[in-house]
Amino acid sequence: MGRLMGQSDHAAGLRRWQTPLLVVVAGLCIATIGMGTRSVFGLFLPPMTEARGWSREAFAFAMAMQNLTVGLLMPVAASTADRFGPVRVIAGGACLYAFGIWLMTVIEIPLVFQLVGGVLVGAGLSFTSFSIAIAAMVRVVDPARRTMVMGLAMSAGSFGMVLFSPIAQGFITAFGWNHALMLLALISLGMIPLVLCLPGDPNLSAEQTAQTGVREAIREAFRHRGYLLLTTGFFVCGFHVSFITVHLPAYTLDLGFAARVGAVCLSLIGLFNIAGSLLSGLAGTHFSRKLSLSVIYTGRAILITTFLLLPKSEPLLYIFASVMGLLWLATVPLTTDIVARVFGVRYLATLYSFVFLSHQVGGFVGVWLGGVIYEATGSYDGMWLAGIALGLLAALVHLPINERPLPRLAVT
Repeated sequence: MGRLMGQSDHAAGLRRWQTPLLVVVAGLCIATIGMGTRSVFGLFLPPMTEARGWSREAFAFAMAMQNLTVGLLMPVAASTADRFGPVRVIAGGACLYAFGIWLMTVIEIPLVFQLVGGVLVGAGLSFTSFSIAIAAMVRVVDPARRTMVMGLAMSAGSFGMVLFSPIAQGFITAFGWNHALMLLALISLGMIPLVLCLPGDPNLSAEQTAQTGVREAIREAFRHRGYLLLTTGFFVCGFHVSFITVHLPAYTLDLGFAARVGAVCLSLIGLFNIAGSLLSGLAGTHFSRKLSLSVIYTGRAILITTFLLLPKSEPLLYIFASVMGLLWLATVPLTTDIVARVFGVRYLATLYSFVFLSHQVGGFVGVWLGGVIYEATGSYDGMWLAGIALGLLAALVHLPINERPLPRLAVT
């Protein structure tokens, strides 16, 4: 990657054996494992509900609670990482995450499953969030390359989706859903050695800001209208991706297709999101970030509308998944870069965590409401219509955002 910082790596706070390239690669691997294992929980909905005799709403509520817990605890995890560094935060989160996944295999009572699969696993996810790794990565790169690094991080997470969807489905088919979850728990522990490659110094940055503390940074952000609009729009992203991740495999079964079709759809979403995230990073480098976000949300609304109107077939499902993949998490590099551009990177993890909370609240609503509507109507049509309306709303919300850096922000 060449020289990613405009100053000496070691003078900036990296250890002698650490390089910006190593930090970025380790962060990408963490994103691959974290997002990859998390993205496949929807594959467990049909076999788990059938084996336990649960409703889809019971499983969906657990996944909804997981999304909400991640969002609620992310500000705590991010501020802790901003204060003490990411190493201990992510390592501890990986242990908690793996323990929670293992417990999911032995729970038979829906309420307990919702507490474990929702709250406990969600807590582990919040402390291993890719946004914490991204914050560490962007501190070692030149400001001009931040959006691209964020795009690479999202591509790595998408690669995890591509990788883990067939692996998880293969585990379920070969060993049963119980042992498949146990294997995912073991794999998630692989984040622990990787996090040791990240810089432990939270003050590492090529940028100087005027904030004296995290509380001042938070107050400043919440007085900024663009930050509030960005937070509002990210709710819709969470609504879309969480609903589709959890319910699309079951939706394909309802249409009469084999279980592998849902797994292939998730893999295609992840595969094409690699390209979408990279294109998003390029767009953020050359074009307006807010306009790029508006285009993405408009594209989602058009795609869902077209999907609803056409007769369902296996090729159509694959086309839908592929195009949705291009738009999937392409929002994240642009959203994160607006926060970094306006407020700087010193408290990026903390400030982004509040935006991400809105995303997770949207995810809670999308996953849980999907289960509620299905149980009430026997169909997901109402959710697809809601996704169209919210996509158009998000496209409008981003237009008034002011992307300019705050006057007191100085980059050296």
